Amino acid sequence: MMLGRFREALEDAQQSVRLDDSFVRGHLREGKCHLSLGNAMAASRCFQRVLELDHKNTQAQQELKNATTVLEYEKIAEVDFEKRDFRKVVFCMDRALEFAPACHRFKILKAECLALLGRYPEAQSVARMAPDHEKACLACRNAKALKAKKEDGNKAFKKGNYKLAYELYTEALGIDPNNIKTNAKLYCNRGTVNSKLRKLEEAIDDCTNAVKLDDTYIKAYLRRAQCYMDTEQYEDAVRDYEKVYQTEKTKEHKQLLKNAQVELKKSKRKDYYKILGVNKNASEDEIKKAYRKRALMHHPDRHSGASAEVQKEEEKKFKEVGEAFTILSDPKKKARYDSGQDLEEDGLNMGEFDPNNIFKAFFSGPGGFSFEASGPGNFFFQFG
Repeated sequence: MMLGRFREALEDAQQSVRLDDSFVRGHLREGKCHLSLGNAMAASRCFQRVLELDHKNTQAQQELKNATTVLEYEKIAEVDFEKRDFRKVVFCMDRALEFAPACHRFKILKAECLALLGRYPEAQSVARMAPDHEKACLACRNAKALKAKKEDGNKAFKKGNYKLAYELYTEALGIDPNNIKTNAKLYCNRGTVNSKLRKLEEAIDDCTNAVKLDDTYIKAYLRRAQCYMDTEQYEDAVRDYEKVYQTEKTKEHKQLLKNAQVELKKSKRKDYYKILGVNKNASEDEIKKAYRKRALMHHPDRHSGASAEVQKEEEKKFKEVGEAFTILSDPKKKARYDSGQDLEEDGLNMGEFDPNNIFKAFFSGPGGFSFEASGPGNFFFQFG
């Protein structure tokens, strides 16, 4: 045992108790050899035999507790490995190896998890203790190859070669499906590439895969939230930003959440820019021209010969065009609308709004205007 030759020591101890089953020191030696080699169940049986022979044996009592502790760490590690919580498995194996320093099984599991965590030098160092174990060595080789491919993808991305970066990240994702942490980063990186290529739905899918692998990955949530904002999926963006802010309460994250909440609120109102057919940076003249065109297009007099259903729909659109012009032509109301504030606070009650007043004011002047028929379903405007 002092030479670290625990298997030979175990054979000697077992032979000693075969010759004398009441030999307390022999059973203790056998138990300690089993425990050092990682066989905590067999060690427990040996220590229990010592206590049968000498129930006050304090060494056996302590060693039995040690064996029980190792068994508990084994069970926890098994569950955590299934959960892919490799960091916790490494912790459990470190604790178990304090009592079982010669256990190759524990060392191999630790090496494999270190490789999956990207801690390559440590993994290789531990794996060398069991160089004949293919699984541990394969995990180290895969981890090394994965790191190299990821770094190649990062270099291509920094050079602006997004197509090549996408291909390299995709290749890296096929190397080792068990390397959870690195694969989460790869999905997020590929999501960033897709966002640069304006493939926003694909970017969202990649970020979703990243957070499935690592639900604490803030960068992936932030990237996905921005893609949701860009695709006007504001409820999803708010949900991601809330997750981020709950985890890291920074001023930047608070502002991102606030911006998403404002856009969500705005998205639930009428889009006056869309109603007039102008963009959000339209000038005052562009807004006036758009109103003139849309108001004349949807004016009830133009559709007086249409069916009741069509007349009702056009009347509704005419009213909306008037609402849009009322808001967007007034700098103060426009500013409040753009910032997502409630327009009712300005005393504007759209329920009592009369679009004809706006129309008359806009087209007022000598002679006014009229609609005349030039044939079935055709009208032209006449101004004085």
